[in-house]
Amino acid sequence: MDPRYSPEAEVFRTRIQAFLAANLPADWRGVGVFEPAAREAWVAQWRKALVDNDLIAPAWPKQYGGSGLTAIERVVLHEEFAKAAVPTGGPNDGFGMSMIGPTIMVLGTEEQKRYYLPRILSGQDRWCQGYSEPNSGSDLASLGTSALLDGDEWVINGQKIWTSEGHTANWIFVLCRTDPSAAKHKGISFLLCPLDQPGIEVRPIINITGSHDFNEVFFSDARTAKDCIIGGVHEGWRVANQLLAYERGDDATTVSFRMKAVADGLVRLAREKGLDTDPVVRQQLAWCHSKAEVLRFYGLRTLTSILKDDVLGPESSINKLLWSELFQKMTELATNLLGAHAMTPSGAPPLSTIAPEAAGDPDSSQRWVTHFLGARPASIYSGSNEIQRNILGERVLGLPKEPRSDEGPWNETRRS
Repeated sequence: MDPRYSPEAEVFRTRIQAFLAANLPADWRGVGVFEPAAREAWVAQWRKALVDNDLIAPAWPKQYGGSGLTAIERVVLHEEFAKAAVPTGGPNDGFGMSMIGPTIMVLGTEEQKRYYLPRILSGQDRWCQGYSEPNSGSDLASLGTSALLDGDEWVINGQKIWTSEGHTANWIFVLCRTDPSAAKHKGISFLLCPLDQPGIEVRPIINITGSHDFNEVFFSDARTAKDCIIGGVHEGWRVANQLLAYERGDDATTVSFRMKAVADGLVRLAREKGLDTDPVVRQQLAWCHSKAEVLRFYGLRTLTSILKDDVLGPESSINKLLWSELFQKMTELATNLLGAHAMTPSGAPPLSTIAPEAAGDPDSSQRWVTHFLGARPASIYSGSNEIQRNILGERVLGLPKEPRSDEGPWNETRRS
């Protein structure tokens, strides 16, 4: 791995800086300074500017409508966006651009690629993820939402939970049990389903910050076309893991810059509170900085793997462990630096309440407190850190697998 930037990358950096200068006001301080309604309108306008300038899908190949940027150019773009405190897309683009889009590119049919990918790019289709269920959290393969083929349509019944941005989406990729007599990992299919239909109800879940990010999604004889399936019938577990690898791998190329912005914000906060000369605080800040740098170099290593093999493996679980635990430690330090002010925070909330970001108001104590609360479940969502360690132990290090007590057909293990 060579962490140095090429002259061509620095030329590209100049291009991105020029784009930002042309599309942001001179006194720009980040999208977090807007009130929620104005923020939503601004993000929509910003996304259009990204589309118009061919920057909405920097990681996608050109044949699929993306920018076709090199790995290091994507790093440069995310660096400059983080410095400018602007988002890389709309609220559903993490699911569309970084998860279902790349999965369709690798495992979808040519018809699916031609139909779905342009609609993701344009924003016509806004995606969310239907994985977790009330009784199937970390043990995702035990899911019970069913899909039965009825002529040319799948009929879906069941419930999904913790569906981020389900209230702003119009499509959901959903894991369904299509063969209850098969072993639990074998009888699952990966379906694409329109949300705007009578058989689907989306109910809000208000989280600890008072924000509406999550939802419950209920399927009652909901329908989707027979060919709205990725990877083939009963192949859903393989597809689901490929998509999760893209999710974690994409974070490796972006989250490090958001974490670096959080670390820089901690330094500013320490200075504001007159604590930047305290030796203990300085040591904590140095620790945060070093961990953010480790995450950055890991991201560069992941990019090298992507360029070599084009498909991410189970090593992508390392990134989830690194950033989620670092995010928790950083936000704990922020509340300690705020002291009693953390009990009466003020200012604008962050753009995202559950993930690190560079787009918030840097002077807002509300931003820090919200991130502190939102960081608590970071080691649980997207697969708990215990699950990530199992994946790394078994599939990367080759350690013996955990003993299982639920082998056999899903419908029998479910009853037991």
